[in-house]
Amino acid sequence: MTPFIKKKDIKNDWYIVNAEDLVVGRLAAHISKMLRGKNKPTFNPNQDNGDFVIVTNIEKLKFTGKKYTNKKYYKHTGYPGGIKNTTPMELKDRNKSQDILKFAVKRMLPGGPLAKKQLSKLKIYYGDKHPHSSQNPIEVNFSKLNRKNKV
Repeated sequence: MTPFIKKKDIKNDWYIVNAEDLVVGRLAAHISKMLRGKNKPTFNPNQDNGDFVIVTNIEKLKFTGKKYTNKKYYKHTGYPGGIKNTTPMELKDRNKSQDILKFAVKRMLPGGPLAKKQLSKLKIYYGDKHPHSSQNPIEVNFSKLNRKNKV
C-alpha cells in the first residue's frame, strides 16, 4: 500500500547542478526525475513532492553527434501552414540556451497542471551566480554518476 503524505509533511530539498560539458538529454532525464520526486521513497504520481533544481553554466551544455545542428524543435502558430521550427544552434545564437534544457525537461514530464507546477521548480542561470544560496542547495556532481554524462 502506498503511503499518502499530507501537504504539510512534504519536504522539498534544493539541488544545484553545474551544466558545464554535460549532455543535454541525460541531464534532462535526471532533472525530470528530481522535479517529479521519483528519487524519493514517498513518490506519488498525483502529488507534487519533487525537489527544486538549480542549473548553472547553462551556456556550456553539449549535444552528442550532430544533434546541435540537425535537431529541430517544432511549434505551430494555429494558422494554416503555420509550422515553425528552430535548432539548438539557432537558440544558442539568440542567447536562449535555457530554452534548450527547458524544452527537454518539459517534454519528459507528463502533461497537465501538475507538470507545469513541477517545471516551475527548475531554476536555470547563465554562469556560476544564482540568487538561491540562502536555501543551501546540495551539489549534485552529475558527471561522476556515469562516464557518458560528460562530453
